[in-house]
Amino acid sequence: MATRTAHEAPLQLGQAARERLLAHLEAAVARARRRGVGVLASVTERLHAGADPSAIACASRRSGEDWFALEHPDHGGAALAGLGTAVRVESTGPGRFLDVADRWRGLAGDALSDEVVGPPGCGPVAVGGFSFADDGGGSPAWAGFAPASLVVPEVSIARGERDGASETWLTVCALAAPDDVPDELLARLLGRVDELRETGMALLDPAPAGRVVVASAMPPEHYEGAVGRAVELIRGGELEKIVLAREVVVHAPAAHDPAAVLGVLREAFPSCFCFCVGRGDATLVAASPELLLRREGLRVGTLALAGSTRRSADPSVDDHLGEQLLHSSKDRGEQAIVARRIERTLRPHALWIASAPEPTIVRVANIQHLGTPIRAQLTAPIDTLELVGIMHPTPAVGGEPWPAAAPLIPTLEGLDRGWYAGPVGWTDGNGDGEFCVALRCALLRGEVARCYAGVGVVGDSEPAAELAETEIKLAALLPLLAG
Repeated sequence: MATRTAHEAPLQLGQAARERLLAHLEAAVARARRRGVGVLASVTERLHAGADPSAIACASRRSGEDWFALEHPDHGGAALAGLGTAVRVESTGPGRFLDVADRWRGLAGDALSDEVVGPPGCGPVAVGGFSFADDGGGSPAWAGFAPASLVVPEVSIARGERDGASETWLTVCALAAPDDVPDELLARLLGRVDELRETGMALLDPAPAGRVVVASAMPPEHYEGAVGRAVELIRGGELEKIVLAREVVVHAPAAHDPAAVLGVLREAFPSCFCFCVGRGDATLVAASPELLLRREGLRVGTLALAGSTRRSADPSVDDHLGEQLLHSSKDRGEQAIVARRIERTLRPHALWIASAPEPTIVRVANIQHLGTPIRAQLTAPIDTLELVGIMHPTPAVGGEPWPAAAPLIPTLEGLDRGWYAGPVGWTDGNGDGEFCVALRCALLRGEVARCYAGVGVVGDSEPAAELAETEIKLAALLPLLAG
């Protein structure tokens, strides 16, 4: 692997980086011819610190191509964006996490790339996500979003803090096949880099012309009935908790603009994971408060998040609502179920696990939750993708016990969750990475947006109150999409 020295550069590859890239491509093609399989080749170049990965991706994406943008503004301004597809890794079924983990490990381990010391996400990465269910996303609405789908972007841009300073890096990547010509691969990649544009995020139309229609996919009474049936099962001792979601569809007079929606979300929800995942003519966009997993070497971090109440513009009322949440036996019990399962799941793989003795209030723009940060030290390296498969789904989005809740969720909900409540994020060649849970999300396809929200149902849940809680959670996106 070639070692490079960091330096500032515009949105392009300098001459030295071009020469390194050609050398990597030549070696990758030679290796591919010997082995009869494609080999990844990439180069990484530092950009100016002010480069905005999400804005660049939104302004530079080609129609219909795979694209990705994820950022966490309050987490050191961390952001990662990707454009195009060097290679796509997909799978389905119960073994989908291990399958894509094995395939990505093989690609990354064989790759010819620069050795770079940069922020998380710097260098060749695989980005994407997973459906909630093993075979989820089979309905036409979720076309293009396979149950497990990771993309190695042709172009990725990572921003983050290192040694107290913000850095932004550009990586270009190709899968070299046995019959490829290195010079042609180089020309194609340089052409893609030349298309990168640095502009501001698109703005939402403040007064769109035409009529917007908002309707629940199922009548609200159906959701209340599902909650009522779940409460009966819980009181009957069949399970402790189950999460039930509902879908609301927004029909707009013009196509929804995911870039404009993302721009508003990252300003309004800086403490959340704000992301877009584009596949074909559809984009999943979200502002999720829930970290599923972050792995850095042997260190793992996660967040047990459950229990919710509204926010208030009056600080004293807002504090009072938070105190009520902290002392709610229903919400404390629901949150404890999540924390216990996460700790029980990690324990066989960890040297130690540390968590706060009491949950704290996690506030986002329109809602507040109970949350317990949990940290662990792994006894041995386990790739991020494998850990995600071990962790998903937590009781925050599934149920407890999971074997009892799993068949009940689609039966009671009557919908295909697709990627809603599934893991979305990235992993690198070292097995590090970060995945959040796809909550507060909407699937945009042309003029139609499908919004999803769910709540945790326990023994003392009230159907009307749970329906009202979904309305609070839907308020993260509905005002942006309904105009």
